[in-house]
Amino acid sequence: MNSLPATSRMQKISVLLFLAWVGFLFYAGIALFTSGFLLTRLELTNHSSCQELPGPESQPWGSQGKPGACWMASRFSRVVLVLIDALRFDFAQPQPSHGPGEPPVSLPFLGKLNSLQRILEIQPHHAKLYQSKADPPTTTMQRLKALTTGSLPTFIDAGSNFASHAIVEDNLIKQLTSAGRRVVFMGDDTWKDLFPGAFSQAFFFPSFNVRDLHTVDNGILEHLYPTMDSGEWDMLIAHFLGVDHCGHKYGPHHPEMAKKLSQMDQVIQGLVERLENDTLLVVIGDHGMTVTGDHGGDSELEISAALFLYSPKALFPGAPPEVSRFLHTYSAAAQDLQVKELHRLQNLFSKASADYQRLLQSPQGAEAALQTVITELQQFLRGVRAMCIQSWARFSLGRMAGGAALMAAACFLCLLVSQWLISPGFCFRPLLLTPMACGLAGTIVCAGLLTTTGLKLDPVVLGAMAAVGSLLPFLWKAWAGWGSKRPLVTLLPIPGPVLLFLLIRFAAFFSDSFVVAEARATPFLLGSLILLLVAQLHWEGKLLPSKLLTIPRLCFSASTGPPQRNGTHALGLGVGLLLCIRLAGLFHRCPEETPACHSSPWLSPLASMVGGRAKNLWYGACVGALVVLLAAVRLWLRRYSNLKSPEPSVLFVRWGLPLMVLGTAAYWALASGADEAPPRLRALVAGASVVLPRAVAGLAASGLVLLLWRPVTVIVKATTGAPRPRTVLTPFSGPPTSQADLDYVVPQIYRHMQEEFRGRLERTKSQGPLTVAAYQLGSVYSAAMVTALTLLAFPLLLLHAERISLVFLLLFLQSFLLLHLLAAGIPITTPGPFTVPWQAVSAWALMATQTFYSMGHQPVFPAIHWHAAFVGFPEGHGSSTWLPALLVGANTFASHLLFAVGCPLLLLWPFLCESQGPRKRWQPLGNEAEARVRPEVEEEPLMEMRLREAPHHFNAALLQLGLKYLFVLGIQILACALAASILRRHLMVWKVFAPKFIFEALGFIVSSVGLFLGIALVMRVDGAVSSWFRQLVLAQQR
Repeated sequence: MNSLPATSRMQKISVLLFLAWVGFLFYAGIALFTSGFLLTRLELTNHSSCQELPGPESQPWGSQGKPGACWMASRFSRVVLVLIDALRFDFAQPQPSHGPGEPPVSLPFLGKLNSLQRILEIQPHHAKLYQSKADPPTTTMQRLKALTTGSLPTFIDAGSNFASHAIVEDNLIKQLTSAGRRVVFMGDDTWKDLFPGAFSQAFFFPSFNVRDLHTVDNGILEHLYPTMDSGEWDMLIAHFLGVDHCGHKYGPHHPEMAKKLSQMDQVIQGLVERLENDTLLVVIGDHGMTVTGDHGGDSELEISAALFLYSPKALFPGAPPEVSRFLHTYSAAAQDLQVKELHRLQNLFSKASADYQRLLQSPQGAEAALQTVITELQQFLRGVRAMCIQSWARFSLGRMAGGAALMAAACFLCLLVSQWLISPGFCFRPLLLTPMACGLAGTIVCAGLLTTTGLKLDPVVLGAMAAVGSLLPFLWKAWAGWGSKRPLVTLLPIPGPVLLFLLIRFAAFFSDSFVVAEARATPFLLGSLILLLVAQLHWEGKLLPSKLLTIPRLCFSASTGPPQRNGTHALGLGVGLLLCIRLAGLFHRCPEETPACHSSPWLSPLASMVGGRAKNLWYGACVGALVVLLAAVRLWLRRYSNLKSPEPSVLFVRWGLPLMVLGTAAYWALASGADEAPPRLRALVAGASVVLPRAVAGLAASGLVLLLWRPVTVIVKATTGAPRPRTVLTPFSGPPTSQADLDYVVPQIYRHMQEEFRGRLERTKSQGPLTVAAYQLGSVYSAAMVTALTLLAFPLLLLHAERISLVFLLLFLQSFLLLHLLAAGIPITTPGPFTVPWQAVSAWALMATQTFYSMGHQPVFPAIHWHAAFVGFPEGHGSSTWLPALLVGANTFASHLLFAVGCPLLLLWPFLCESQGPRKRWQPLGNEAEARVRPEVEEEPLMEMRLREAPHHFNAALLQLGLKYLFVLGIQILACALAASILRRHLMVWKVFAPKFIFEALGFIVSSVGLFLGIALVMRVDGAVSSWFRQLVLAQQR
């Protein structure tokens, strides 16, 4: 009796472990490819000193030995470095005065730094304004490293913006402190991690809250002028963040940007008035910003920054920096620079040095000779930069090929096993034993070889070896035992149109134009696939709005509607889907490569709106979307009677979800009007901005815990006597004797219970035995899934701008329409095997991508919604980095998570769409006389309970659905990896292909985890249903 239930549990465990193993194969391939594609350069720990001359000793480095001098004579004793984060060059560029009759320029950021223009006009020999070109990635931490070390940032370092690490290379701060100079810092706390303990005095302020425009700047102003007046400093660094945060929150074209730049102008004017003759003022921007206020990429607006120099005494002409010794040291340590180009550059530098020495010895014709030296040194510096960029982008082709091959093998595994699952002789046991045993053996062997040879244990290589060691034996066994016995065409069960769609999508990732325009191409592909589905349903005659099966042994009568109604039903679903896709396309963010495109203004938060009336109208629309979403979910649950259950999870849906809607609406009201709140209420508003998002997230977590604890949402009633119509009665008088009996209990409750208990009641007294009635078991799986998705959606919605609530509403509506359209063409095979067509899986995965773009995302770093890290944490996270990364990741990949968790609905929905009304069934009687007097009995449709008729096929169908979904996602990540590797020398590799690969890889990880959780939830509900019926039968026996 206990062995078969254990077998059923073992099947569920095997399914989950096999999905986890397939995910591990993809993860290992992604990690191996990434380790060969995104390389970091070698960081030298050498430090320069005054005793080591930067050039030939014969040159006049005559300032040695002078007090405070090193290599060359110092022109200034002190430096004030004002770093205005995201100070774009046109913010500081002088504006020509407009003539009479000409309208003034209305851009808010132009002409606000008037003090710079005035100084440049009055003291042209004391001030210089340059346009600085920042090397990408244009994130703050990478730019600080480049500015203080003079080196180039690497692409992979962009992810370190969450967690800065101390600089080990030779840098400006290290040299100043080594020389005994007093360096005082105030501003962005990123410097604290980059230069720990390096400052004689420091005032750090939290920097990552992009919604806060004033805390850092006001903190600096509190200490800036008193520190200058004290004179206890040699270098004063002030890193202002208000301009950068204003760009993130409002954009450069908002009036708040004009206020911030005007404040910075007053700061510069105050510093100029306090400068002494031996002090140099440097005002610099670390990078620029896009038209939307973001940065991180390499567009012209992002790399364009301002550099302003001023001193009360005349400035000296700048000399190019010395990099020859660094080049020599790096080439000896790393040995990855091109030898031929290295020799050419060394010869060029030697020639420039010789020309400079001759110029000093014979000053005749100095002007022309000096220009020649300058040109040679500029060629040298540009050549060194180009060579280093090319060298530091060198790839490990072996790792890249191995990672791509592992991902391709994992895709083939998904395709092979998904077809194997519907074969008659399929067994779950090899799914669990073979990969685990082979993977463990491969890991032990690899670790032993690396240990004995003394090589370093690389976790990426070790994981890849474990993946290969578990994959190859499984593929060989599967092919030998099943695949070789069938023709090759059966191993490729994907229908022709879907296969063509996948091939088109696979090939499109090799085009940078498609990747840039994917936000516009995806709705077109999705709409084309929907039209194909409607046409295919029409051709195959499967346009059935209700699933009514004819099962002869139970004497069911099948009925179908008129063909016109069927066609209208499917056509209405298709038109509704196309309309939703078109509406979702209104929420779009334009990539920076398409300047003619204009991003949707609806993606910005309500706080960025200027007009109060328009803001109120939009707030009402956003709250209305929340109410409609809540009402739709409650109406759906009420339709299937799951909302009447007394279970804790249903009670939470009744009362907890309205509280979540109320908390979300209240938080939006505070966030959109926080700047307009009266001063006496700002503390209350700030506290509520912390409490409300956390309360909503806490309610969602509580609801999910209750759902996992009691997932069966049915109504149970105990009655005496004959049961009323539309009830479900247990047919057994004692405990089941086998697992087959237990699995058969559930469908028999729907089919034969009235007949069994009617005969039993006729043989008992008038006071009949106690019977048990249970209602609406036919939607128990879908009810749990819909509830879980709703609970997940609300905290994810909080991480987005308010108007994205309309996109979330469209997401649920699109999913509902697509599920109904797909259910119309998925046949219900009783008792199995159950399968989900490839068309359904492909459309579901494509809809996840379409929703990703409709939520205002793009697969580039400047488009990341950093503000999500501060929802519920307006003061920042302290030293924690995993929590802000988790919040930003949840914001970015919300659509991937929701569609992956809801993927099992593709299997459940066709059964749910079975006719909802009671069906009449004639009781099989012994003679015609009894038949004339015996009434017909109304019976509930089985719906999702049909899946329990064959638990083996149910578990196999869940595994097959998961593998199909992973295959579609795996094809996408494989295409991105191949495109990035093949086009690694393409002009757009770091701008388009590399970010796309990173986003697809992270999206695949999120989707695979969500898929695992969704299938695990269905299995949890299935186990709870079995337990529930077992307890019900035993309780009735007692």
